[in-house]
Amino acid sequence: MDLFSPEAAVDRIAPDTASLLVVDDSRTALQVMGKRLTRMGYRVSLSETGLEALDLMQARRFDLVLLDMGLPGLSGLATLREIRAGSATASTPVMLMTGRSDNGAALDAVEAGADDWIVKPFAFEVLGARIARTLERARTIEALRRANEALDARIVQRAIELGEVRAELAAARAELLRLSATSASA
Repeated sequence: MDLFSPEAAVDRIAPDTASLLVVDDSRTALQVMGKRLTRMGYRVSLSETGLEALDLMQARRFDLVLLDMGLPGLSGLATLREIRAGSATASTPVMLMTGRSDNGAALDAVEAGADDWIVKPFAFEVLGARIARTLERARTIEALRRANEALDARIVQRAIELGEVRAELAAARAELLRLSATSASA
């Protein structure tokens, strides 16, 4: 395998640890994507509707959602908005898939909160590379979030310690003043 191929990029970020939810109203498309993405090393769950996808996302955590924009019923965009509105799902990376190649589709996807989008039909090598990049970005963002939380905790701890030191200093000053007053009067 070429070191710089999309498959190598997928391998470098340990896809076997990533779970994907693929949402498309075409059973054929779901079967093909499920097989291909599984072969790439991902754990794949499939859904035919936006409502079913939302139910699955409430039941378990996914590392990335591939969401068809043109779903019947609850559209892909409406499903994406619901994902972004949920506290448990808001930060889940979502890639929209669409048959539209116009700028309006891209704008709709980005405005609804998509992390990426891809036009169907697509080459699976390109899809794999984009999934790998989106997962890598999500992992980096999560690592930064955790680092920020750790820094915030350290700031709080240091503020507490500073308060304690200030209290000790104030007590020492008071004791020094008391001793000075006692020695001056003696």
